[in-house]
Amino acid sequence: MPDEATLAKARHLLVVLPPGKGLEGPAVGTLKSVLERRKLKPEDLAKTPVTATLANGALCAWVRHDPARTAFERGTAMRKALAPLLEENPTELGIAVYGTPEARAAAAPLAAYAAWVNGAVLPARKKKNGAALASISLFGARADLDEARAVAEANVLCRELTALPPNELNPRAYRARLRTFAKSSGMGLAEYDLARLRRMGAGAFAAVAQGSAESDAAIVRLRYAPRGAKRNLALVGKGICFDTGGHNLKPARYMAGMHHDMNGSAVALGILHAASRMRLPARIDAWLAIAQNDIGPRAYRQSEVVTALNGTTIEIVHTDAEGRMVLADTLALAARDKPDVIVDFATLTGSMIHALGNRYSGVFATRPHLARLAVDAGEATGERVCLFPMDEDYESALESKVADIKQCTLDGEADHILASRFLARFISDTPWVHVDLAAATCTDGLGVVGTEITGFGVAWGAEFVRRLAAGE
Repeated sequence: MPDEATLAKARHLLVVLPPGKGLEGPAVGTLKSVLERRKLKPEDLAKTPVTATLANGALCAWVRHDPARTAFERGTAMRKALAPLLEENPTELGIAVYGTPEARAAAAPLAAYAAWVNGAVLPARKKKNGAALASISLFGARADLDEARAVAEANVLCRELTALPPNELNPRAYRARLRTFAKSSGMGLAEYDLARLRRMGAGAFAAVAQGSAESDAAIVRLRYAPRGAKRNLALVGKGICFDTGGHNLKPARYMAGMHHDMNGSAVALGILHAASRMRLPARIDAWLAIAQNDIGPRAYRQSEVVTALNGTTIEIVHTDAEGRMVLADTLALAARDKPDVIVDFATLTGSMIHALGNRYSGVFATRPHLARLAVDAGEATGERVCLFPMDEDYESALESKVADIKQCTLDGEADHILASRFLARFISDTPWVHVDLAAATCTDGLGVVGTEITGFGVAWGAEFVRRLAAGE
């Protein structure tokens, strides 16, 4: 059990109690008084954490870790408990876990993960932006926290990239960051720049990229290839660094925040980072479609017909449906390697947000076992996903008189499903999961993550890959 004398030195302390009604740990009298004042029962701490200042001036928060609650609920409670502690921007945090050895071992990784994720400071160009949490002292458990730390680092990487303003993370700067990442992590890297993609016949990607004043767009592949890899996976991410909508220009209300449109690529990169840190026995190629959707004299237009990398001709219906265009060629490129599974991530459609709001993300899968695995990974991590249909008869809406397929429709009905049917044209017969990231941002945070940019998909993807690598 935690040493009370050592705990007394912590200035910011999180106390995690086991399931049930028991109260233990430092300052139990204070905790009882707080519960009485707020008319709460001891078991309510599993949903409603409380905070108090102790006699020695330390700030203490209490929460109950109850495995009977869902992973989302447990993560939310842990985030709420940590919020008042981290609001003071401590550089050090104490976490004390109580209960049986099994209860302590189960609670410690979640508590540490929540602290690392929420103790990070995302990029902001303010004179005072606070300090990041530098160290955690864990009392009462000797749990292995390496996996939790790896996924937390990956989530923070994803959110940091997504938070960068578009003048700092244009395609050229993004590619430079990826080179640095690959070098520091010992991963392979290949860049398919716009000139090379045009020679290859990637007309869908080029149509979007050609509107930019600079020819800095590219598809970038990063490779994690451990010895003894049992699986061969491809992660594909939409990396639109800014989306104006092109000639179908977005109004100001909908253009705000469009530097987040590269979030899918950041999720894929985060999963790659987590997998390498966790030493998962799978070869993983991350294919990142990095471009901007600008308006200009060379930008693609409605009614044009372009030819994708796999020879499919596409009738352009709406220039703001650029995500599926860059993904089409990127998926086709990834499919050439014949991976066991392709998983793509994209902030793709507004209709998915209309369908789910921003607390779930939508998934589509071409194999029943992948669909089950996707939902199970969401339940295990608290990054919840909802399975959607992608039956063949939906595709009748995309029939074109002048090309093999329409890019989309103008009425927008079931656009998230139509987008999946469109993208399915570019995967060959590869087993495929498509993730439409409706939960990439959530105003008040989501689950264990307290910032508007959630990093949703990183923990889900790490768990999905872990299960695939284990043969599930």
